[in-house]
Amino acid sequence: MIKDQIDSNHISKFEKGLNPFYPEKSLIPAKIIGYGEMSTIFVIDTPGHEGLAYKRMPIFLNSAEMKNYELLFNEYNTLLSSIGLDIPAFASVMVIPDKGNMVIYNAQKRLPSKSICNALIHDIDDASIKTLILLVLREMKKVFDYNAANPGNEFGIDGQISNWAVEGWTEGVEITDTTGLFYLDTSTPLMKKGGREQLNSELFLRSTPSFLRWVIRLFFLKEVMNRYYDFRKVIIDLIANFHKEQKSEMIPGLVETANRFLTEECRGFGIAPLTADEIDDYYKEDALIWRIYLAFRKIDRFLHLKILNKPYPYILPGNIKR
Repeated sequence: MIKDQIDSNHISKFEKGLNPFYPEKSLIPAKIIGYGEMSTIFVIDTPGHEGLAYKRMPIFLNSAEMKNYELLFNEYNTLLSSIGLDIPAFASVMVIPDKGNMVIYNAQKRLPSKSICNALIHDIDDASIKTLILLVLREMKKVFDYNAANPGNEFGIDGQISNWAVEGWTEGVEITDTTGLFYLDTSTPLMKKGGREQLNSELFLRSTPSFLRWVIRLFFLKEVMNRYYDFRKVIIDLIANFHKEQKSEMIPGLVETANRFLTEECRGFGIAPLTADEIDDYYKEDALIWRIYLAFRKIDRFLHLKILNKPYPYILPGNIKR
């Protein structure tokens, strides 16, 4: 268990000396290894931590919120494993600073950077990319098979290509029908019980600018969270990622791969075929929303630091190439 190799006192010292604007200039330096839309993935640059990747969650106001999230995080990882998804070794560490929001650090065994599929797709040929996408679709189907058999008690999953990694990766690895995959993005534990979402969505609104919070809550939050329970929308998001990864030329072929998968392996779901045009339209809208959202978060950071003279606790993504 990686929990045993994490020094919680060291994590507390890291948090105390963290520079969210320049993590690499923190008292204990951090090395950024990846950006998501909502979070930054980094390693702590000290001996003993090289084999771990961290996500920092500074979104809690009290210990009850922290405990509820940690329980759900552990349950989500365990249950995804129980239905056949492979999850890298994981742990979480609570940090309660002297002042400011309480923080949970989610830790995960660090995998070779080239094994992460958004990097891998730039090193393999088109046929192998199609095989890789088919493998991802089959992994995601395990979630939606479970959901279909357990109405009201479902999992959500974010299937984008950067959330998958090839097991046993080596230089020059061949992607075949038997290649294994890890699922990486377990820090947003979307689960429903009795039809009710278990994850407190208000936690994630806290990282949004206060002047946008009511708009997001009213018009976007429910739709954004529910999309991860919709198999068709998850597939659309997966393929649309190839615009972001500068592999747009692959999209028509991947639409064919997905439609063949839906016809041959998912007939019982009754999912309508995809089209390249709707993938393009989805991505244009999604990319615009995230550009605007990140711009407002940067404005919010400026207001905190320069106008209100208050600390800004979140690490914002760098410029994401689209």
